[in-house]
Amino acid sequence: MPGPKGKMGGASLVLALILSTVALSDENDGLVLEVLLENGQTIFQEPVAEGTRWCIFWNHSVQHFLVRDCFVASEGQMLLERSHQPDFAAGLGHIPGRGTMVSAPEGGYWIENINEPVPNNCLRLRVGAPGVDHRIIVNQRDENLSAIAPREAVRIVLNGSGHEGENSC
Repeated sequence: MPGPKGKMGGASLVLALILSTVALSDENDGLVLEVLLENGQTIFQEPVAEGTRWCIFWNHSVQHFLVRDCFVASEGQMLLERSHQPDFAAGLGHIPGRGTMVSAPEGGYWIENINEPVPNNCLRLRVGAPGVDHRIIVNQRDENLSAIAPREAVRIVLNGSGHEGENSC
């Protein structure tokens, strides 16, 4: 509360400092999900909050059905949370002790509760051709990576906002 000549009283100054610190810490606690080409160029960037979930959708190169790998930001760490697989095709399947396999109402099965940390918050991916249709879906945004960078090596990285330099992966 302003005192004489517009100066803040002690309690008001403390409250203003606390609110400024909270606003600053909220701003710095934000996370950013990015997709980077090998040369470091950013081709996708989306701010995410703690607990945000996102998926990478793609069509299996042999069987041509949709596979979904889903992640979550947990305590600043990228975790592979679950995966939907319509079939036990080449390269797919459940590994005992790594999540729980359950039937999916839409067909196929979900491997739930994988909760596996992605090393260095960085997932390396060779984006498929347009027919593979690699897409990243987060915060109501659906970005087709196969249209942007077909057959390119990319890094999907979870960084703190305001990060300096590239994630080391």
